[in-house]
Amino acid sequence: MNQPNTNLMSRRSLLGRGFALGALGVGGAMIGVRPGFAQDLTEVKLQLGWLVTNGCIGEIVAQSMGYYKEQGLNLTITPGGPNIDGVAAVASGAANMGSISSSPSLMLARSEGIPVKCVATGYQQHPFTYFSLAKNPVKTPQDMIGKKIGTNATAKILLQALLAKHNIPEDQVEVVVVGSDVGPLLSGQVDVITGWQTTVALTEAMGADRVEMRLWDQGVQLLANPYYVTDDTLANNFDVVVKMINAGSRGWGWVYENPEKAVDIMVEAYPNMDRDNELAAIPMVLKYVFNAQTAANGWGTMTAENWQAQIDAYNALGQFQGTVPTVDDVMTLKVLEATADVRPKLGS
Repeated sequence: MNQPNTNLMSRRSLLGRGFALGALGVGGAMIGVRPGFAQDLTEVKLQLGWLVTNGCIGEIVAQSMGYYKEQGLNLTITPGGPNIDGVAAVASGAANMGSISSSPSLMLARSEGIPVKCVATGYQQHPFTYFSLAKNPVKTPQDMIGKKIGTNATAKILLQALLAKHNIPEDQVEVVVVGSDVGPLLSGQVDVITGWQTTVALTEAMGADRVEMRLWDQGVQLLANPYYVTDDTLANNFDVVVKMINAGSRGWGWVYENPEKAVDIMVEAYPNMDRDNELAAIPMVLKYVFNAQTAANGWGTMTAENWQAQIDAYNALGQFQGTVPTVDDVMTLKVLEATADVRPKLGS
């Protein structure tokens, strides 16, 4: 299950981690870019913010179809997890590019002086959703007043942003920290539980009478699965970034055209995944990845206006411990411009 990761390390802890990685021989800028001896390919790493899910099915397919090799690359997808700081891995040079669950992680990192920048976005809208049951529905933010909201610790800031957007004092709701299990909702311990709408195992466990309230629909319009690199990577290995986006975007285009076959490729590569669940999830995943904006501008498109709105919202909440980042600090359109002829224009 994808989870928002807004719990970021300080610049000091990052530098400490970078030193430790260097001592192990994996530190330094763009350490993943090195010639592959067997086929003379450039070795590259994509660091995930969480475990491998359908959120990276495009890259898995692109790897299987040989799209990275056509670009002269050999890709390794590195899983994240609850004890792995993906942003630190990218910032230290242990990975070439990262993909993290939610865009605020990059804004907060930049505020702390960590030099990472978004180059494309995987999901055009964020699937983060507040789930309740029909017998006790929460259809609007106002319906949350007086309710117990179950969410994981790193997603509390998303609830704060939602409440602030709708002028609801935080003391009007009770926050209960829970994991990814829907048990607290089904047993009545909480009235609402959070998760990604694309996680079929989660939605099926709640049943058909669940009520869904998406964060995006309530005006907090974050991006999901943004791709990011360091400033140094952009300056010194721009061509590698372009090649990675070229290959990955072609993979996502293939998934769009061949969703069932794509699921088979993913499940073969990662046998722990449930094929039936993934087949049920893939139509929804593709609706988040491809829409009218991608039909016009290609996979991975994003706008400076959306990023500015996110920065303004988090600044209003007082979330930036360091300087307030600018749009140019947190994102660049240069990679999208350089890949415009390759990225598939699909969606509706």
